Amino acid sequence: MKKILLGFAIIFGTIQTQAQENNLQLKGTVVDTVAQYVYLQKFHNKMFTTIDSVKVKDGNFSFKTKVKTPELYGLSVNTADLPLYVFLEKGTITVKLNPKKYYRNSVVEGSAAQDLFETYKKSKDIEISKFITENPKSIVSAYVLYRNWSYRLTPEQITQNIALLDKSLQSTTYVKELKDLAVVLDGLAVGKKAPDFTEKDTEGKSVRLYENLKGYTLVDFWASWCGPCRRENPNIVAAYKEFHDKGFNVIAISLDKKKENWIKGIQDDKLTWTHLSDLLFWNSAVAKLYGVRAIPANYLVDSKGVIVAKNLHGEELQSTLKSLLDKKVSAN
Repeated sequence: MKKILLGFAIIFGTIQTQAQENNLQLKGTVVDTVAQYVYLQKFHNKMFTTIDSVKVKDGNFSFKTKVKTPELYGLSVNTADLPLYVFLEKGTITVKLNPKKYYRNSVVEGSAAQDLFETYKKSKDIEISKFITENPKSIVSAYVLYRNWSYRLTPEQITQNIALLDKSLQSTTYVKELKDLAVVLDGLAVGKKAPDFTEKDTEGKSVRLYENLKGYTLVDFWASWCGPCRRENPNIVAAYKEFHDKGFNVIAISLDKKKENWIKGIQDDKLTWTHLSDLLFWNSAVAKLYGVRAIPANYLVDSKGVIVAKNLHGEELQSTLKSLLDKKVSAN
């Protein structure tokens, strides 16, 4: 099933070293806009945080901020928008920034990592191990493994791909987080106990998972801004209507940022089960606890807290519930 993702990347190599702080040499022009400022943003955990801004003069801008390179950053004229992804490294980098569809109309020159990133975005059906083997020293390889592949790999596969990266990348944030993720996912295999948690519902009341396990519970990760999640919701609604009286429950964890959007999504999709969120987007504590790197995602847990299945979508959710609950009825 299609997942919400931000980012891309792949094909020829480039030599990189460990990230070091350097005075940035970044300049460019802004076209097709009357924007007064350009914002430099740092990427972390699928989110961008503004670290500097410069005033646009006669359509030109220039940054000399001290930043770690090589690394992924963002450039935008509005911090509310998803920025242009830019891999910055030592040397002079020039950007033609076009806010009208950043990715189609903007141009970045002077960054070998950016060139590799752009090539990857245009590529199809490229296997991650092959890409890393061809580009073991590129920060783009670490980023792609972290951003585009971690959610679909087993803990063993994540570890194997990390080993293919050059030692100069082993201390990067991407690799450190991938190592942590592999440990988390290893503890979330089918047959293992689901991590307990307590989170607040839409009214601010604390709800604990282990105090609400009856029959089979779907711990469902979604967000109102997530298109694939919204398209999947009718399937969960149908399963809930058919199997709730037989022992099926849902506890939904939202990765929303704004409570009003979260509530509206619940109401619009007619989601009548328990809803929890800390409204911290990708910094969601429960999402981190469950190693969630893309949504929609879910774990089916039995009454004892044991994981019996995960990432059930569409007809697979209903067929799995039918098998489990029919088996339960027969046993009784």
